[in-house]
Amino acid sequence: MRLPVLALAFASTVPAVDFAGEVKPILAKHCNACHGPKLQLHGLRLDSRAASLKGGESGVPALVPGKSAESLLMRYVSGQDKEIVMPPAGPRLTASEIDTLRRWIDEGALYDTPDAPVAELRKGADHWSFQPIRKPQVPKNVPKVRGGEWVRNPIDAFVLAKLDWRGWKPSPPATAEQLFRRLFLDLAGLPPTPAEQDAFKANPDIDAVIDDLLARPTYGERWGRHWLDLVRYAESNGYERDGHKPEAWRYRDYVIRAFNSDKPYDRFIAEQLAGDELPDADEETMVALGYNRLGPWDDEPADPAEDRFDQLDDIVSTTSQVFLGLTLGCARCHNHKFDPLLAQDYYSMAAIFNGLVRPRRGRTELALPIGKPPQVDAYNEGQRRFCMEMGRALLDFLAQGTVDDDLPRRAKAIRDATPKLAHGYFLHEPSPRAPKTHLLVRGKASRPGPEVPPAVPAILAKQQPVFPESGPEPGARTSGRRLTLARWLASRDNPLTARVIVNRIWQFHFGEGLVRTPSDFGTLGQKPMHPDLLDWLATWFMDNGSSFKKLHRLILTSNTWRMSKAWNPEYGGEDPENRFLWRAPYKRLEAEAIRDSILAASGKLNPAMHGPSVFPEIPEAAFAGSADPDKIWKNSPEPDRNRRTVYAFLKRSMIVPMLEVLDLCDTARSTAQRLTTAVAPQALTLFNGEFVNRQARAFADRLRREAGEDPDRQIVLAYRLALARSPAAGELSKMREFVQRESLEQLARVIFNLNEFVYAD
Repeated sequence: MRLPVLALAFASTVPAVDFAGEVKPILAKHCNACHGPKLQLHGLRLDSRAASLKGGESGVPALVPGKSAESLLMRYVSGQDKEIVMPPAGPRLTASEIDTLRRWIDEGALYDTPDAPVAELRKGADHWSFQPIRKPQVPKNVPKVRGGEWVRNPIDAFVLAKLDWRGWKPSPPATAEQLFRRLFLDLAGLPPTPAEQDAFKANPDIDAVIDDLLARPTYGERWGRHWLDLVRYAESNGYERDGHKPEAWRYRDYVIRAFNSDKPYDRFIAEQLAGDELPDADEETMVALGYNRLGPWDDEPADPAEDRFDQLDDIVSTTSQVFLGLTLGCARCHNHKFDPLLAQDYYSMAAIFNGLVRPRRGRTELALPIGKPPQVDAYNEGQRRFCMEMGRALLDFLAQGTVDDDLPRRAKAIRDATPKLAHGYFLHEPSPRAPKTHLLVRGKASRPGPEVPPAVPAILAKQQPVFPESGPEPGARTSGRRLTLARWLASRDNPLTARVIVNRIWQFHFGEGLVRTPSDFGTLGQKPMHPDLLDWLATWFMDNGSSFKKLHRLILTSNTWRMSKAWNPEYGGEDPENRFLWRAPYKRLEAEAIRDSILAASGKLNPAMHGPSVFPEIPEAAFAGSADPDKIWKNSPEPDRNRRTVYAFLKRSMIVPMLEVLDLCDTARSTAQRLTTAVAPQALTLFNGEFVNRQARAFADRLRREAGEDPDRQIVLAYRLALARSPAAGELSKMREFVQRESLEQLARVIFNLNEFVYAD
């Protein structure tokens, strides 16, 4: 018993390592030539503590104070890493030098110079979007803001103040007829019917139309599709086999219902990130969890460990872009090149999701029961009892060659007692104790670095939210980490979430956001031309219950949104991109709205909502070269395939050609803004495509049926159905001649190809 005591007493008398006399010479001799003040290979500098703690391009700290075994410097100089041994040339460190560095790190890795905090190394920390949201004063200086009567709400005051500063005036207002159609296409993605046009003509109240459209279920179908772009929604896994994601359509329906019910944004965030961790978790919140599982998935990866982090990367990258407008995914292999985001931030975010598991059986993806926790528990218990009963029956049978006559009764009793639950597509946490997460050297799963705790990007949090270690309370089912993240995302302490979402809503109304890089609010993103308006909208949104419908109403009742597209050569010469908002923008309808509008005009649109996805017709030529086309796609019969396009099955390896040609989003990753191209195949699709020609015939039949055989009445009805207006005298004359020369079917094709058909006004 005396020897350990003596050894301990002796050890306590060993002096601490002297940095200046012992460590500094080692670094100067072996390290500083490549990692010193003059040269920093791979971005690594070792002559200051802050730089060493930051690490190089990989983002892995070179030193972990108090933990030499987890320090990258020790791994490299001691030869533990077979791929990298330092220094690469010249004499290696002696055993004594290695031991000195080890003791120095374990003692805290102190330098002899004042230590600069790591935060000082975060270049760009003063970037505008990382600063707290403030609520600017609404401009009220009437002499400066000329034409004060133009201001219908604070949005107009901010816009007019900026225009007045340049000596400019806003464009004249659009006509009531133009605004009427613009509203329908904006909020519903469908043209107004002739009956709705007549009702508006009798009572041209634009504000009443806004309220009516926001209350219709078509609003959720229209705006839910915008959200599906952001969260990389698709119903297949991608990669070679592109397997089906079972029950994924339930998430799409959840999104549509969320928009229609005006679910507050903070609740919307919490349900998608942590629907299973909410105190009132139920069927709806479990389905919302599908958000985490929507990305591509390789069902037979070459490197399962690497694939596991690829799945986490999909969640981290999507979450940071969608909710924060940050490209945190760029920090997986090294510190972010441009934003003050470290690899530590990336892996701390990954730690929040690391407890999630993908339910599957080999290559086959599995869905999970959805319901309130007690219901799910009862369902799982029933399944367990049934499997045990069947197992015992099999062992009876194997031993005696017979089966108990009472088995059917017992099996039925178990099934009758088991809740009948639908299934949903989502990841789950099987334990409240999340696995450890390590910072990966150069992003490689085979090269784990130091362990990292769950955390949010440090640049955004003066104080980190408190993440539970083993669940929020005794008996917890999950780690509680995702709910902690969701609540932080929606908090007023976060400078980005509210700014990002109000910018997105603005973008979908105007074609461009106030920040024109909607998923990049970092240092490479564009600065807002109207920063005060952005912050005012963000605070207004939070003060008004994070309600999307209230925000829509605010924007749509402004004169800023109600301007015409009238061109001003002077303004256009100085501001061709309309950043000062001096006119309404030209904005082409998305692929879904174009297809839906064609179906609405032809009279073939099936308004049925929700449920499993349908398979629109795909030409046989699209399957050329496929060995088994029936397994790839099965065309739905009419009228199913004529449902709104949001209900079309999205298979990553087989996008409906018409949608792909008309710039459908990239389904493999978050899409903040769709491309708007003008290429020859679009014209060919809209004029010669099978779908358009079939709908043109249906449109012509409808015109004959509803307008009779009078060409003028047919043409007027065609214009009203497709363009929500009557033709001018010159248009009527030309179209009459065209119908006499060609046919009513050809007239329908021409109308579907008018620019006016795919632009609001």
